[in-house]
Amino acid sequence: MGRLITSAIATCVLAVTAFAAPMTKIDILVKNQNGKPVDRASVVVRFVEGHSIVKLGKAIRTTFEQRTNQEGEVQIPSIPQGKIRIQVIAKGYQTFGEVFDITDEEKTINIKLNPPQQQYSAH
Repeated sequence: MGRLITSAIATCVLAVTAFAAPMTKIDILVKNQNGKPVDRASVVVRFVEGHSIVKLGKAIRTTFEQRTNQEGEVQIPSIPQGKIRIQVIAKGYQTFGEVFDITDEEKTINIKLNPPQQQYSAH
């Protein structure tokens, strides 16, 4: 009887794993136009749309908000593969926003921030 229950539990775990959405780890490197890291930039990563037909449960985190370290790096531990929107906000730079299509298990994304544009007045 115990072997039957253990076998049933193992089968259920395998079935859930087989139908889970594929996940990815993302490293984001934020630098300025001169190639220097941007420290303490706010990075928002949001899952937009997946490649899998599996519906995401509430247990799967789909939004991350972090700040870059001194090397301009942010590590996102695990997010579903698919279309992912990345937004970067840093003082003294233009806001960056773009959607990336992620299909790899691990991905490094390099982002270059532009200096702010000159302000114009109509008066």
